[in-house]
Amino acid sequence: MSGTVEVDAPKAVRPGEELDVAALTAYLEREVGAQGAVTVEQFPGGHSNLTYLVHHGDREYVLRRPPFGSKVKSAHDMGREVAVLTKLAPVYDRAPQVIAYCDDAAVLGAPFYLMQRRQGVILRKDLPEGADARRACELLVDALVELHAVDYKAAGLGDFGKPAGYVERQVKGWSERYAGSQTDDVAAMASAGAWLDAHKPADSAPALIHNDFKFDNVIFDRGLTCITGVLDWEMATIGDPLMDLGTSLSYWMQSDDAAVFQQPLFGVTTKPGMIRREDVARRYLERSGRRTDALVFYYAFGLYKTAVILQQIYYRYAKGLTKDPRFAP
Repeated sequence: MSGTVEVDAPKAVRPGEELDVAALTAYLEREVGAQGAVTVEQFPGGHSNLTYLVHHGDREYVLRRPPFGSKVKSAHDMGREVAVLTKLAPVYDRAPQVIAYCDDAAVLGAPFYLMQRRQGVILRKDLPEGADARRACELLVDALVELHAVDYKAAGLGDFGKPAGYVERQVKGWSERYAGSQTDDVAAMASAGAWLDAHKPADSAPALIHNDFKFDNVIFDRGLTCITGVLDWEMATIGDPLMDLGTSLSYWMQSDDAAVFQQPLFGVTTKPGMIRREDVARRYLERSGRRTDALVFYYAFGLYKTAVILQQIYYRYAKGLTKDPRFAP
């Protein structure tokens, strides 16, 4: 059932994820120059880097910092996010502008950065009343195509990643991440990792890729007529864009999928009028001009990577490093 349009709104900060407001106030006054009381709320979405709304006098900023207790430092490199957004914003207007970056962990316990807030509608579990579901899907796919068409070298991001051997490194790297955060023996993960290793395709022409491109990482205008912002650039790099497509497909649940795939986290794609995964892939390939006969590999890799990310999140909960109830089994 569809609901009313709701602008993505922050809520009270979750227990254990509070920021030192006094330290943040001193930083803002010193580095940004605004005056006035500082208050902090937290955006409820997202399961990796933490996102807060900071009010400082008559200004507001979005603050990003790594999760508390994470073992995977490379996945929460604030400097990488800042680097890509700083160079991408001038050539890709859906990228928010960075306001300030602090790499001194003594301020808030970890590096963090501030960026402009872009208000709008984020689709998580429901569609607004009367929404054109098909058009929303098409806009999402087209935004991914447009991102992959960015001239990353001209933007100054030519050294941002290592595209050669990208597919091989990703398969190996995510297998190692799973081993590093494993809490239980899951036979399917071992067999899936082995299958991916045995079926790696050659790298396709490189592009700037997001690596987490899905509905709840983009901002629509209130009418769902255009995408005004793309969020969560923590895994962005230069690599194989078909791997990016595979990740997006892994989030695309369908109402006729098996029960194990019916996760509320990605429930919006199961709503009436939403296009199917095969239509997502077809539109992407038609619009981008890319070709592949290994679509099953990219989809399977996306599922495997998503499973590893969920395992990393659960690891934090199981070890008592976060109290976020969303991470409980």
